[in-house]
Amino acid sequence: QVQLAESGGGLVQAGGSLRLSCAPSETILSINRMAWYRQAPGKQRELVAEITSGASTNYADSVKGRFIISRDNAKNTLYLQMNSLKPEDTAVYFCTAYMERRGLYWGQGTQVTVSS
Repeated sequence: QVQLAESGGGLVQAGGSLRLSCAPSETILSINRMAWYRQAPGKQRELVAEITSGASTNYADSVKGRFIISRDNAKNTLYLQMNSLKPEDTAVYFCTAYMERRGLYWGQGTQVTVSS
């Protein structure tokens, strides 16, 4: 069982920035794909951004140009830098880790609230 410890959520005004962090309990080098999802009240969970072990990235259209996903192998941490935040970015953000032959793991989530 891989544990994922998320941090960095909070309350920010529109136009501001936040950086989310996710530290897995196992070496990040053994994880094939990591991603951030979010779920807003009354809405389905959606993919925000993902990054593979080869550092390929993919973003939801709604965050392209504003969010940056990265992984620091030395610090064993996944990041999501969120800039130019909008009220519609308000959601619980979840970190995920996919490992071949072991499956997909989810963190407990961190709340991001953007005030207008």
